[in-house]
Amino acid sequence: MDNPAALNSQPPGNVDKDAPLKEDIRLLGRLLGDVLRDQEGEAVFDLVETIRQTAVRFRREDDQEAGSELKTLLSTLSREETNSVVRAFSYFSHLANIAEDQHHIRRRRAHLLAGSKPQPSSVAYALTRLKDAGVAQDTVEGFLRDALIAPVLTAHPTEVQRKSTLDAEHDIARLLAERDLPLTPKERARNLQLLQARIATLWQTRMLRYEKLTVADEIENALSYYRTTFLRELPAVYDDVEEEIAAQYGAAAHGLDDAAYMQMGSWIGGDRDGNPNVNAATMQRALVRHSTTIFDFYLDEVHALGAELSPSTLLVAASPALLALADASPDHSPHRSDEPYRRALIGVYARLASTARELGATNILRKEVGHADAYRNASEFRAELQVLVDSLNENHGAILAVPRLNGLVRAARIFGFHLASLDMRQSSDVHEKVLAELFARAGVESDYAALGEAAKVKLLLDELAQPRLLYTPYESYSDVTNSELQILRTAREIRKRYGTRAIRNYIISHTEEVSDLLEVLLLQKETGLFRPSEKKSDAMVIPLFETIPDLQRAAEIMNTWMALPIVADVIEHQGRLQEVMLGYSDSNKDGGFLTSNWELYQAELKLVKVFADANVKLRLFHGRGGTVGRGGGPSYDAILAQPPGTVNGQIRLTEQGEIISSKFSNPEIGRRNLELLVAATLEAGLMPHDADRDQIERLSRFEPVMAELSQRAYKAYRDLVYETPGFTDYFFAATPIAEIAELNLGSRPASRKSTRRIEDLRAIPWGFSWGQCRLLLPGWFGFGAAVSGWLAEGNRDERLALLREMGQHWPFFATLLSNMDMVLAKTDLALASRYAELVPDAELRERIFKRISAEYAETLRCLALVTGTDERLVNNPLLARSIQNRFAYLDPLNHLQVELIQRHRSLSAEQKVDERVHRGIHLSINGVAAGLRNTG
Repeated sequence: MDNPAALNSQPPGNVDKDAPLKEDIRLLGRLLGDVLRDQEGEAVFDLVETIRQTAVRFRREDDQEAGSELKTLLSTLSREETNSVVRAFSYFSHLANIAEDQHHIRRRRAHLLAGSKPQPSSVAYALTRLKDAGVAQDTVEGFLRDALIAPVLTAHPTEVQRKSTLDAEHDIARLLAERDLPLTPKERARNLQLLQARIATLWQTRMLRYEKLTVADEIENALSYYRTTFLRELPAVYDDVEEEIAAQYGAAAHGLDDAAYMQMGSWIGGDRDGNPNVNAATMQRALVRHSTTIFDFYLDEVHALGAELSPSTLLVAASPALLALADASPDHSPHRSDEPYRRALIGVYARLASTARELGATNILRKEVGHADAYRNASEFRAELQVLVDSLNENHGAILAVPRLNGLVRAARIFGFHLASLDMRQSSDVHEKVLAELFARAGVESDYAALGEAAKVKLLLDELAQPRLLYTPYESYSDVTNSELQILRTAREIRKRYGTRAIRNYIISHTEEVSDLLEVLLLQKETGLFRPSEKKSDAMVIPLFETIPDLQRAAEIMNTWMALPIVADVIEHQGRLQEVMLGYSDSNKDGGFLTSNWELYQAELKLVKVFADANVKLRLFHGRGGTVGRGGGPSYDAILAQPPGTVNGQIRLTEQGEIISSKFSNPEIGRRNLELLVAATLEAGLMPHDADRDQIERLSRFEPVMAELSQRAYKAYRDLVYETPGFTDYFFAATPIAEIAELNLGSRPASRKSTRRIEDLRAIPWGFSWGQCRLLLPGWFGFGAAVSGWLAEGNRDERLALLREMGQHWPFFATLLSNMDMVLAKTDLALASRYAELVPDAELRERIFKRISAEYAETLRCLALVTGTDERLVNNPLLARSIQNRFAYLDPLNHLQVELIQRHRSLSAEQKVDERVHRGIHLSINGVAAGLRNTG
């Protein structure tokens, strides 16, 4: 293609809109081939090409002879050849992802250039809908002033990208985007040369970690996304929202200058559940690194502003406040005596540098002109920046604030001196152990853990009313108790040091009773985070309901919790707001895809009623994973599918592991993902619902059906996973779970306990393993059994018509079907059968794989009945094309992975030290995860 820029400027609908994507994929594939030929030699290049072409024949033409050839080819590779082939196909997946992201950006720009109507999931689309529905501008702005939308970054043991790889891929994305510009022949040749150089860098960069990832590494990896995306793109989203409000309503937005409706959260360094490597020191490290990152940004921006803001008082006036700020600066150079903005900014820089040092920064690159006192808090910093803004506005300089200063003021409001709120999380059983020891040492209760729930609650409430502490420095305590108490004491110091937003939430995993919540309140009292005399808790006590039984009891537990007088006082100080976290991954592992979704929906409905009766605002924290089986899927659709009343401007949601890279490694893609969260929250929170009598009537018919389907799906799933003899052995043999557990993927163990029980396995590696073997079972199993069984027990035609009506008129069910459709499109039973061959027990293999295959076929049949089509992704052609583009190149990785696992497991203990086999398996896991993206 000689001039892709000309093609990309065409309005949507003209020419082949995917031609640039195909061209980019071909280009990157060709450059990767050139690098492969140069680095590994012609023979390896020819081998990769032969495997690629054979896989394409097998995938696209269903050529069984090609399938046999492929299997023979792969089984005869040497270890060195295997690793080269695995790396080649893995990097192709990574490069295809870059091309697709760039194409998303390209298509969005094409729509904007053509003046197309606002696209769903954009703020413009949301505001258009709201205005058409009669929602006033003041209502929208009031909603945003009170809202909190918080993506929370978490580290999980499926993150397979190294930062070095991410950096190289970021450069490749930038160079690929550059090719859409009208470049001269020389510029285009230079661009091509640089692209090849960065791909060669990728090839020569170690893809895997040889040492286990530490919490410190996880913190640094997360911070790279702030520098790439969040620091600039999040403030830009605020600007976009205000511009769209003005465009839609015809009047400038007002009263949003101090709004901070979207903020960042993090679990990395504060999430102790099942991770013995997280402690008080990691929390301190996280905050130091958070703070250093934001100060680096502020210092760079203030330095750049000093160069940009050169107005002279010889030419234009400045406000008295600005002149006073300039006079307070340590800069007394006569060369800048008439440039108050520059002098003021030199003073701001000096104060920032002093503050940064006080908060732990050790490497400030540009030394300040002179000393200045540190800021007491981020509000003082914002106030001084506002002095500059106000002076410019008053003196014909408002336009000068646009390039950088306005964004910096916005960033200071969003990020403060803490960057992101760090959540604390721990399991309820740990809290019980700590308090049991404290009670016993204090002579209050010798065996707290043995008490019944009522006795526990009474004891905890009595102790909360006592002015004295249980802890005494004159007793000795276990390491667990000392560590847990030190963590809470550290949290208190962090809040004093970095601001109250630095730590403000405490999440309790495995919340099963009210006592689980009271235990944390008592531990906070022991460490000064809860002060009964002030009726105030500094860290909101937040239950996490994860399993199916826990979800079913969530509303009852919260009703009892909020009715306790001491808790009611605390909630009053929280602005009559209480957060509840819902766990998607564990509920799916516990009850299956259909039941998990339904019980989450039911729990939310019941919580809405309980909170409304208590006159308390509910904030839901959605513990969504990346994959559909972990509550993943498109965030926009997921938020809109929430029950009415659950998204009231208060929503937090996790962004986990590998999905962080997918969503936020590209700044423009990241900005779009942040925007859609705001758009969905506006729509879900403000679109009128009460007047829709038809929908209320429909739900009265839909919900009982869903309850029946859930019961049937639950039975089918539990019967397979937890009640089928030998299923655990099948899972550990037919998936790469054992090899995943060996990977240096994260600081957290793959299992909570040293067992092979499914119950003890973490939900994340459980889902990740099913993705690797291309069954993706957590995203669909049980649907076929549920639907076919229900249809068979009544008037089939009437019941089928009702299911179709549910798919058309109920966002919850439509989203469930859409997510399952996506998972099924990426499921490949033929490849999964190759993994089944890894099971040494032939009878077990055939028995279980036959059951899974039968349910897969039934699920496909039932989905076709409900949707009216047996084609996958009819409503998502972009994803369908993506799968077509990449899967012929992904399949060889799966075949190679099976081959490598077979080799690895057949080795003796002495032979298993061969790192080449280890590396090959790990590389294949990386490549498959990259290729599957949000279902990997």
